[in-house]
Order: sequence, then structure tokens, then C-alpha cells
Amino acid sequence: MPIHSFLEYISLEKKYSPHTAKAYQDDISSFQLFCDTHFDSDDLTTIHYSQIRSWIVSLVDAGISNRSINRKVSSLKAFYKFLLKSKQISESPLMKHKALKVGKRVQVPFSGTEINDVILGLSDESDFKSLRNRLIVEMFYSTGMRRSELINLEIVDIDLTKETVKVLGKRNKERFIPLLKSVQETLQRYLVLRSDHYAENKYLFVTEKGKKIYGTLVYRIINGYFSTVSSKVKKSPHVIRHSFATHLLNEGADLNSVKELLGHSSLASTQVYINSSLKELKQVYNQAHPRSAKNENL
Repeated sequence: MPIHSFLEYISLEKKYSPHTAKAYQDDISSFQLFCDTHFDSDDLTTIHYSQIRSWIVSLVDAGISNRSINRKVSSLKAFYKFLLKSKQISESPLMKHKALKVGKRVQVPFSGTEINDVILGLSDESDFKSLRNRLIVEMFYSTGMRRSELINLEIVDIDLTKETVKVLGKRNKERFIPLLKSVQETLQRYLVLRSDHYAENKYLFVTEKGKKIYGTLVYRIINGYFSTVSSKVKKSPHVIRHSFATHLLNEGADLNSVKELLGHSSLASTQVYINSSLKELKQVYNQAHPRSAKNENL
């Protein structure tokens, strides 16, 4: 089956995560079901663009956002690119497709004050839950790692001698991120307490029952802390990642260094964070440039 072969290809050769592979499978299977229902055919190698367009129209009519539709079509495009590469088709039916227009999403990072208020307000108690939650917040902001990366951290990934953490990013790409002294201190306290109760689990962050921590719990922890200091609509681990990058750029870090810390494959992915720094850059520019209004009379 073409879909099965495609899923093997992106999992084994492209090294996509199981979560990503499942998303591709769901999108392609959804389209296949649509074709079977509306065109009495589930053979995706014989599909024409008119049928794909009908599917897109049905998604729009169902109230699916343009952004989500584009993601689904992107899955389909990758599938047909694979069929083309493996010579199962001679031409992709999506060759001339243009993505639906979407509005730009403005990702507003936390301010330095909001971050500091959360960190200063973190419980300094030495019970397992308090230490774990404190470490999660500190780890996110000091490393900029993704939520999935934090969840999958193993104890062996921590090297206190070299003061680094090894992170396994997208497509199993490894990177090493320095650990701040303050994070190391929290980490050491956490590891001592963790070893007393949950030594058998290889993952760094575990629940109070000793199981591997999961995504919704991590989100609730972050959302809970930042809801006390921020009125922003979105308060998630990704916003901390965004804040990490923005604050580094504001303080003069070069784009390539931030790219490596974030685990991006290209500078284009990192450049989106520059927009968040424009206000601060303008302030520096106006204060420093000899021809600025501030300095023109000097």
C-alpha cells in the first residue's frame, strides 16, 4: 500500500517523529476516505486535482481554518512527492496548487519582567513536586527547548561535569545546550530527591507516580505559573521558547548562535524571532546613531 510505504519512508529514512508520522497518516487517510465516499475510489495514485479541490472545499465548508487546511494539503503534497520519487506516479496532482491565504500570527513573547516574576515566585520547598515544577520552568527558559524535547530528556542526557544537557531534536538531531549555575543547583537538588523514589525510570521528568511526564501536564504547569503574572492569551512552553530566543537577540546574541541553541535546521526558522526584537533594536539605534534626533544637537 502506498500510504504504508510512505509512512515507512518518513519514519525510517526521514527520521520523522512518531507524532509527526501519525499526523501525516491521519491527513492522508482522511483524504482517502473522502475520495472513497464521494468518488467511489480509494486509489490515491489515480487522483486528479479537481478531486483534491473538492476535498479542500469540503474542509472550508466544515469550518476548518485555512492554516489547518494548508497543513493537511502539505501532508498530501509530501505523499505525492514520495509517489513521484518512487515512480508510482508520473506527475503530482498538486503540482500547481497554491496554498490558501492565512493571516500572520503574532507570537508575543513574555517580557523579562514576567519571566523574572514567575521565577522569583517559584516555590523553594524541597518536596518532589515543587522541585520538579521549578526545574521545568528554569529548564525551559534557560535552554529554549521544545516541550517534546523536555519530556523525552533522560537522566543520562545531563552532564554536570561539562555543565550541559544533550537534547534530541527533530529528526533525531542532537545538540548540546549549556546549563546555567542556577539551573544546575535546582537540578542537583531534584536529582537527589528523585533518586530516592523514582530511580527505576530513565526519564528526567516524571510524575508523582513515577511515570514519564506527559505533554498536557507540562502545559498545565507552565500555564498555571504564567497565568499569575501575565494577561497574554497564550501562555505555553512554546511562548517561553519564543521568549528565550527574543531575549537572547535583544541582548546581542548573533542569529547563528540562537539557531544552534534552538535546534533549527535553517536560519529562516530563526529569523521570525527578529521581529520581536525590532522595538528594542529601534531604541538602541535611536540612542546610539549620531544622526538620531537624540544626538543631532550634540
